[in-house]
Amino acid sequence: MTGSPDLVAVVGATGTGKSELSLAIAEQSAAAGRPVEIVNADAMQLYRGMDIGTAKLSVDERRGIPHHLLDVLDVTADGSVADYQRDARAAVNDIIARGALPVLVGGSGLYVSSVIYDFQFPVRDEAVRRSLEAELERQGLPVLFARLADADAGAAASIGPHNARRIIRALEVIELTGRPVSGQLPEEPVWWRPTSIVALRHPRELLVGRLDRRVEAMWQNGLLAEVEALLPLGIERGTTAQRAIGYAQALGELRGTMTQTDAIAEAQSLTRRYARRQVSWFRRYREARWFDADDPGLVAEVVAQVLPSPSP
Repeated sequence: MTGSPDLVAVVGATGTGKSELSLAIAEQSAAAGRPVEIVNADAMQLYRGMDIGTAKLSVDERRGIPHHLLDVLDVTADGSVADYQRDARAAVNDIIARGALPVLVGGSGLYVSSVIYDFQFPVRDEAVRRSLEAELERQGLPVLFARLADADAGAAASIGPHNARRIIRALEVIELTGRPVSGQLPEEPVWWRPTSIVALRHPRELLVGRLDRRVEAMWQNGLLAEVEALLPLGIERGTTAQRAIGYAQALGELRGTMTQTDAIAEAQSLTRRYARRQVSWFRRYREARWFDADDPGLVAEVVAQVLPSPSP
C-alpha cells in the first residue's frame, strides 16, 4: 500500500506484545496531532468477564485511549465473524469520521481479514448446518475435522481440530459453494480501505518460552476464580466461550476431570499450536511489514514506517 493509510492493523501471534505496541502507536500519533482509537480483533476478548485468559487490558491499562469491541458478548453467545465484520467496520468508519486514526489490534486472523479485505461471506443454510450438527453427534468431531482436512487443508490448519462450530461452518460453506473456505479470499486481496499492516514476530524458541510462562501466569493471576465466576453466567452453555484455550482446561479442573498440572500443560500445548497457526495465517499478508517484537527501537521504527506523516 502506498500513501497514508485509513487504517492500521497490528497483528501477530499471541504473546508478541500487540496491545502494548498499539498503545505506544496511539500515544505517538496523538503527540503528532492525530488521536488514535483502537478496535479489538481478538475473538475471545469480545466476551464479557473473560479477562485473565485473554490478556485483555483493564480500563486503567488502556491509558485513556478509546477501545472498541471489548466486552460486547455474553459468554452464552456464539460469536459470528460476519457480525464482527459489520460492527468493526462501523467502528472504523465512526473513528475516521471523528478525525482519528483507527488501529485494529488482534491475532484472530479471520476476524482481521474480514475487516481489512473485501471479504464476502457465503450464504448460510439451516438445513445443511443441522445435518452437519447431527453428524457431529453421531460420528464425533474428529470425523468432521478429517473431512475438512481432505477438502481444505488450509482451513483445517487455521481452525484446528477442537473448534466444532468453525469446523461445521467451514464444511457448510464448502457444501454450499463447492469451493474451499481458504479460497474465499482472492489470491490478490482487495483492500476494504487503504491499510498499513504491522506484523510482530518473535524467534520461535523465545516465543515458546514466553507462551508457556504466560499460561502459568494465567493460573497464578486467578483464572480459576474467573472461570468459577462465569459458571452462573452460563459459560458452560456457550459453545465458543467454554472452548477457549485456558478456559476449557480451567473448566476441566473445576469439574475434577483434570489436575491443575495437566490443565496447564494442555493449555500450553494448545497455545503453542495456536501461535503456529497465527504465524502461518499472517504470513499470507503480502503487504505486511514485519518487525521484531523485542527490538528496543520497535516503536520508533513502526511510527516512522507506518503512521501517516503529519500535515504541514
